[in-house]
Amino acid sequence: MEKPFNFATLAVHAGEAPCAATGALDTPIYQSTTFVSADADEMAAVYGEQKPGYMYTRYGNPTIHALEAKLAALEGGEAALATASGMAAVSTAILGYVKAGDHVVAARSLYGAAYNFLNKKLPRMGASTTFVASTRVEDFEKAIQPNTRLIYFETPSNPVLEILDIAAIAALGRAHGIPTMIDNTFASPALQQPLRMGITVSLHSATKYLCGHGDALGGAIIGPSDYISLLVHEVIRDFGGVISPFNAWLILRGTRTLHVRMPAHCANAQQVAEFLAGHPKVEHVNYPGLPGHPGHDLARKQMSAFGAMISFEAKGGYEGGKHVMDRIKLFARAASLGDTRSLIVHSASTSHRAVPPEQRRAIGITDGLVRLSVGIEAAADLIADLDQALQF
Repeated sequence: MEKPFNFATLAVHAGEAPCAATGALDTPIYQSTTFVSADADEMAAVYGEQKPGYMYTRYGNPTIHALEAKLAALEGGEAALATASGMAAVSTAILGYVKAGDHVVAARSLYGAAYNFLNKKLPRMGASTTFVASTRVEDFEKAIQPNTRLIYFETPSNPVLEILDIAAIAALGRAHGIPTMIDNTFASPALQQPLRMGITVSLHSATKYLCGHGDALGGAIIGPSDYISLLVHEVIRDFGGVISPFNAWLILRGTRTLHVRMPAHCANAQQVAEFLAGHPKVEHVNYPGLPGHPGHDLARKQMSAFGAMISFEAKGGYEGGKHVMDRIKLFARAASLGDTRSLIVHSASTSHRAVPPEQRRAIGITDGLVRLSVGIEAAADLIADLDQALQF
């Protein structure tokens, strides 16, 4: 039996091979909406899936399929589906399991748009969600109902960096016959492999670390091949959240350096978090790489590094956070994360503004909380920028 390739080799090579027709080393961008058949019989066979081939990019595209093959390899999954955005991945993946009359158990600490989908959009479709107000697996089990069809969570969570026990939640789902789904965006497959720990489906906003350069929107769903096939035939084609070939190519290119970028991100974040934790103008810091973080030991067990996302509260509440946002120079005041450049955002007024204030505060998203996506610049320059911003 051949030894499987290491992650770095998969990041560079998986899903891609030189073009059989031209010998081109890089995967071509098949920037075409439609594909031509030789005759009527072939066209009917391709449309009916009796013969391999392409007909229309909403139904499949060679560039997109190359990305999907690479993502499945990086996550250790049977199959993958690329989507137009992270939220297209979230909604498509959930709708693959949940219908009218069904129930979802979800973590309370989630990306704001994901929370909004579960809390507002699913009820319009006749489904419901219970949000678990702790990280304890036993509380997730208490929330299970006879009609529960999915357990959904993030770890590390956005933006308070809660850490949940991946293997324990996977075991809970198996014990009750319920699929488990994780948003793995904050960690990326370079740091965390949920499917290998028993999770059913892993999601990503591929816009973030997978792309890595802030120039392409995309999402990813990785899971069992029969489930991915169901999403392809019953959800993505009808709801239309299909990624463009060009964006697929940009993300494909980005994934080749994921294993190189992530250690640099993480090393910088550790230094930044330690600086903030010792700063007199900082109330508290959320970063699992700090020994005082409640999820530190668990994160060390299930992650290969602690990631590059940090949130913190400057003294002075909202005004303190606003002061930092207004004075920062090197960090870009911009949404998103996972870019090579460092970004800063005020969560309560941006990513989580759709979450009711009382729910935000219960999660730990206070009015002054600031979230950092630490890039790959020199750590000393990032620290100096934060230090001058905290002078008040």
